Parts: sequence; C-alpha cells; structure tokens
Amino acid sequence: MSRLNIPSSIESSPQASQASLGAVAKSLGSVPNLFRLVANSPAALKGYLGLSGAIAASALDRQTQERIALTVAEQNGCDYCLSAHTYLGRNVAKLDDAEITANRNGSSNDVRAAAAVRFAAQVVRSRGHVADADLQAVRAAGFADAEIIDIVLAVALNTFTNYVNEVARTEIDFPVVHTARAAA
Repeated sequence: MSRLNIPSSIESSPQASQASLGAVAKSLGSVPNLFRLVANSPAALKGYLGLSGAIAASALDRQTQERIALTVAEQNGCDYCLSAHTYLGRNVAKLDDAEITANRNGSSNDVRAAAAVRFAAQVVRSRGHVADADLQAVRAAGFADAEIIDIVLAVALNTFTNYVNEVARTEIDFPVVHTARAAA
C-alpha cells in the first residue's frame, strides 16, 4: 500500500490536475498510479508532463529513452519504474529481453546506444560528477553536446519518478519486475 495518497480517479484528484490527467487518460488509455500520485501536486504534475514532453521531442529516439529509463530504474532500485519501463520497452519501443537485460546492467547490444546507456548509468552513479573520459566516450559514439544534455535530461526525469515512487512505495500497476536491489 502506498505511503502517500494516490487519488482513485481523475475526479478525486486536485481540480488543478484534472485536465492534465484527462489528457494522460486520452493518450495512454488509462491513468497509471504514478500520474495520479504526482497529481497531488499540480505543480509537480505540470513539471513532470513538461519534462516528459521535452524528452519525447528530444534527439533521443524512443528506444534510447526506454534504455536509459531501464538503467536508471535499476541503478536507483525502483521496482515501479523498472516494471513500467520493462512493459514500455517491450510493447512500445520493441526492445527484446536480451536488450532489456543489457540495459538493466548499464549497457546495450547496440553499439551507439551502449555509449548513451553507459553514460547515463555513470551520471547516476557519480551524481553528475562524470569524468572527462566519460564525456569523451559518449562523444566518440557520435553524440553531440545537445544529445548529451538530452541524456542528462532523461536521467533527471527518471530519477524524479524513481524517487517519488520510492518515497511513496507506489503500488505497481504494470507486470511486476524487481530490481536486483529488491531481489537481494
């Protein structure tokens, strides 16, 4: 059971969040627990949706976005986000099980994507204090400065949702996948 209130419906959410949640329902066909949880703060929901829209419009393709989300969730030990992004990775980004496993381990079976995922994992591990060699490696794989900033944006967005879900202990409403931390 969640430690923070998750409104049971759009209508039971704060009035200022209801239109945004309606848009989520229209887009996704439902409103996952994460969105209703974040909707407790209309400002946080607005920020989350804004950053989600920004990353969707970034230079990173959907597969790379999901790869980064998987490695960040694993690094941060967030079962909710790992479950959600495993589902999205398989069903939306069309990642296979081998790729999802590689992503959870901070890599990829695609050479260019591996550089992005390794860099994202290092950003998480180092809390942003990456070494010059980390930047050189992601640049050597063909990532321009704008794309590197997009990778950091993806890390930040996913870290936000990881932390919110861990603070709340959000009930998982996707097929459950446990991080290595949770399994230990």
